[in-house]
Amino acid sequence: MTAVLFDFSGTLFRIESTESWLRGALAEVQVELTEAELAEAAQALEAMGALPGGADPSWLPEDVASVWGVRDKSAELHRAAYTALSRHVQLPDDRLHDALYERHMTPAAWGPYPDSAEVLGALRERGVGVGVVSNIGWDLRPVFREHGLDPYVDTYVLSYEHGIQKPDPRLFAAACEALDADPRDVVMVGDNRRADGGAAALGCAVHFVDHLPADRRPDALRPVLDLVGGAGPRANGTAPRPEK
Repeated sequence: MTAVLFDFSGTLFRIESTESWLRGALAEVQVELTEAELAEAAQALEAMGALPGGADPSWLPEDVASVWGVRDKSAELHRAAYTALSRHVQLPDDRLHDALYERHMTPAAWGPYPDSAEVLGALRERGVGVGVVSNIGWDLRPVFREHGLDPYVDTYVLSYEHGIQKPDPRLFAAACEALDADPRDVVMVGDNRRADGGAAALGCAVHFVDHLPADRRPDALRPVLDLVGGAGPRANGTAPRPEK
């Protein structure tokens, strides 16, 4: 393998808990809830699937259903879908819905899995190209920079910047092209069998991990190093410069 593509949420990074997410938004708008009220609101938000990167909605309201399947094609659709879900939960201040959405885009809302830095660093040492291919409606590059993982990533291919989303093979093809890699020499690593499995249409190998809390998934990425084997430096002797 000459390159590895990674999904973002549930693969390299994990979003904070719904309760932590709500606490952050409450602090931002300076609104207080009792612990009982906070727990109740967090439970309702989780049931609605209002936290991007968190649990899926238990049901889709009519005002969300029409955009849900294409929410990652643009920043506007992504925001509209998730703020609409949160608005189905009664909160003490209307400003919280936008504050919640803004909160989830901050580096503080995300944490890398325990083995993310180790695996990405090892791939860099072996001269293996690394791309991040994500269905998302906002720029995740600051999250990688804040957590010190950006130097290990050669290219980011984000659905909202291309107007297409996984499993569309064109998104994976764009990443392979950016890495100058033959898809047959690339492995896609992700947690969604339908979305990330779309890379197989190009001839990529696919490796799945489980979308679990970080403390329950300490080393699921390490088998990727066995998949790439002892890959050496690139033909030109250099790795591509990280895309900023």
